[in-house]
Amino acid sequence: MALPACAVRALGQPLQPERGAPARTTCPRRHSRVEAELAGSRTGLVAASVSPGPPRGVSHGFPSRPLLDEPLKASSSLAGASRVPLFALLSRSRRRRMHDLRRRWDLGSLCRALLTRGLAALGHSVKHVLGAIFSKIFGPLASVGNMDEKSNKLLLALVMLFLFAVIVLQYVCPGTECQLLRLQAFSSPVPDPYRSEDESSARFVPHYNFTRGDLLRKVDFDIKGDDLIVFLHIQKTGGTTFGRHLVRNIQLEQPCECRVGQKKCTCHRPGKRETWLFSRFSTGWSCGLHADWTELTSCVPAVVDGKRDARLRPSRNFHYITILRDPVSRYLSEWRHVQRGATWKASLHVCDGRPPTSEELPSCYTGDDWSGCPLKEFMDCPYNLANNRQVRMLSDLTLVGCYNLSVMPEKQRNKVLLESAKSNLKHMAFFGLTEFQRKTQYLFEKTFNMNFISPFTQYNTTRASSVEISEETQKRIEGLNFLDMELYSYAKDLFLQRYQFMRQKEHQDARRKRQEQRKFLKGRFLQTHFQSQSQGQSQNPSQNLSQNPNPNANQNLTQNPIQNVTQSLRQGENRESQKQNPGQEQNDSNTSNGTNDYIGSVEKWR
Repeated sequence: MALPACAVRALGQPLQPERGAPARTTCPRRHSRVEAELAGSRTGLVAASVSPGPPRGVSHGFPSRPLLDEPLKASSSLAGASRVPLFALLSRSRRRRMHDLRRRWDLGSLCRALLTRGLAALGHSVKHVLGAIFSKIFGPLASVGNMDEKSNKLLLALVMLFLFAVIVLQYVCPGTECQLLRLQAFSSPVPDPYRSEDESSARFVPHYNFTRGDLLRKVDFDIKGDDLIVFLHIQKTGGTTFGRHLVRNIQLEQPCECRVGQKKCTCHRPGKRETWLFSRFSTGWSCGLHADWTELTSCVPAVVDGKRDARLRPSRNFHYITILRDPVSRYLSEWRHVQRGATWKASLHVCDGRPPTSEELPSCYTGDDWSGCPLKEFMDCPYNLANNRQVRMLSDLTLVGCYNLSVMPEKQRNKVLLESAKSNLKHMAFFGLTEFQRKTQYLFEKTFNMNFISPFTQYNTTRASSVEISEETQKRIEGLNFLDMELYSYAKDLFLQRYQFMRQKEHQDARRKRQEQRKFLKGRFLQTHFQSQSQGQSQNPSQNLSQNPNPNANQNLTQNPIQNVTQSLRQGENRESQKQNPGQEQNDSNTSNGTNDYIGSVEKWR
């Protein structure tokens, strides 16, 4: 049955393929399914063939309604009807999408073909170029006839190897930087964990001359006896962190007992109910909040021994330790702490048996605290104890009349305080610097022969470092803390010289120990050798007498090396005994030579 004229005009002419398009086109799968069902339902009807024009079609007598997703059922009325292209039965938008899909598919095939041919041409040209280069370089060395085949194989192998290396490198080092390519990581030695903590040179130029006794700090601390470590905690110097290390991070036979939620720990001696540490985290602020040198030296013996008579008190050794910090950083850190509401009103400031009066030590603020104060106001207060705090807390205030400023002139008072602080610091058992955490740990371990469990951590970012100040403000802070600036320079020089001296002494002791071990092993080898030789000679006395007319010669040759070995062994035992007795260390010639070498090197640095 023919379609009406209106239907034919509505359908219009079928879309023709573009010129040059491939004969085979791709249609959605549902079109193939519809075609298969229609072809199977019409008996004797020839299946639709693929023409170079539109995609696969169906019978022309197919109704011109939109194509549904479900397969259409064939009817007997379609038998013998004229064929209409299936593509024309779709809606206009669907036809446009299918047409775009066919064009993209053809464009992708064309691109892949062009890419394949381009790569083949590029490889062919590269092969010819490399072959020409190879023939020019290795042409005189090989025959002309076999060069092309050999060069082609070699070039192919080189190219494949290069591509494989590039692929492996991309997998191993996907980024722009690769650890394997940094050759200095293989050539450079293992860095010293104690150097360059403040990004400065490990070698420095000393400015002060110290004796061997000032540099060598070895304390015979008897934790099972009556000795006591007293920690002088200066505000904002990192003393809280160091105090926690003392109670939580030291290898002891009987570690400190620290309970959760409690600040103080119980640090008893092995087998005794008596403390070996006087600090904030062991005994609390028993002598007042942040007690200074003047308070501790007069308070600690009375607190430890209680009301016991002075004649009945044991002969204790009080080993004072402390931590210092850069004055500008410490001053800014204290200002930030005061801004948050800290007052330290519980500090007693006891000197010469009494606290200072309000006239001797006025307050810088009125009210409960000084929270929120600006830096300018903090610096303008002339009675601010933050100024030169480290010198004041390390000096003996009884030498200047405590807090009475009218006892002596200010210039003389400052000089006496500075000299007293330097002397007390130099004669302390130990002091560390906040800016050198690992060196502080090393010197403490060597001084008290006590090891920490985990290493100290250097924190270069603090609250003080986050404060941005101008150069003028920094100079004013240095002027307000001029005594602390001089004390810190002195302490840093002494600290670094002690560190270098202890490291050099450690290297000398290790070298001496290796030499003694080699001598001991060599002596044992000679002794066993001559013993076996003497046993062999005693088994064949007649042969020895016939070969050596003088029998005393072999005896002397055998006995003399044995005597030398025994003499060397006795010398090694004497050296070991000298090592075990630290009181005889000054009589050790080797140690004195090492000290003279260090002092000589100090003179060269100067």
